[in-house]
Amino acid sequence: MDKLREKAAALLADGTVSLVLGYEEGTNKPRPVFCHTAEQASKLVYSSQCINNLAVYLTKKDIMGAGKVAVIATIPTLRSILQLSVENQLNEDNLIVITVTDKDEVKQFANFAEIEAYIADFQLKLEGKEQEIINKLEGMSREERFKFWMEEMSHCFKCYACRAACPLCYCTKCIVEENRPQWINPWAAPLANMEWQINRAMHMAGRCTGCGACGDACPVGIPIHLLTRKMIEDLAPEFGFTPGQPSKNGNALSTWKADDKENFIR
Repeated sequence: MDKLREKAAALLADGTVSLVLGYEEGTNKPRPVFCHTAEQASKLVYSSQCINNLAVYLTKKDIMGAGKVAVIATIPTLRSILQLSVENQLNEDNLIVITVTDKDEVKQFANFAEIEAYIADFQLKLEGKEQEIINKLEGMSREERFKFWMEEMSHCFKCYACRAACPLCYCTKCIVEENRPQWINPWAAPLANMEWQINRAMHMAGRCTGCGACGDACPVGIPIHLLTRKMIEDLAPEFGFTPGQPSKNGNALSTWKADDKENFIR
């Protein structure tokens, strides 16, 4: 931990960066912290409990417009940084990416290509209860799955915490804010909630990095991250990408070829 704090303090002290994004101790678990001075770097912590995806801050103009920034990235954050980079949302020259390895070594990446090589060793996979839910859903009929998600969506009250927590939801104006025309009903109701989440899942298809931030942010515990996560696995063989790696050939909604398969039409 001392090496991480020393690294961050040095970057701030010599003016290499104007801000270090990392984690500090919170009430129950680590939370994001914004270090502007070398002294503030003494707050930094890093552990398996650091689950917030800090990449969500890297597309915010009020954060990224004040000079070079360093981010202390977990594996999910590294995946999101790479996806943002292929979508031309990050400038490699304005960002320093640091991680802490499983051997507690502080590693600074030279470029995005080095990050890609590093995360290739970390397979994206679900475990425990989350995998059990996926297995249960796969064993259901189409009607049963729809009933399951309608029941889950009935608890949603449209707080949009899922959108706010997602690093890939960086649009300056979301479809739920459009009212000319009104694409999605603004009130909370099972069908309207389903319309919102299906729309978001479609926009995330082939882009989601599987960090689970949307599910962690949901105040009523809807496992919404499993919807986009399952789409990663289902789309990967069709679009030729590896789950957890950046989708360099475009995503499901933005990619079209004249010889695309149409076997999904029934």
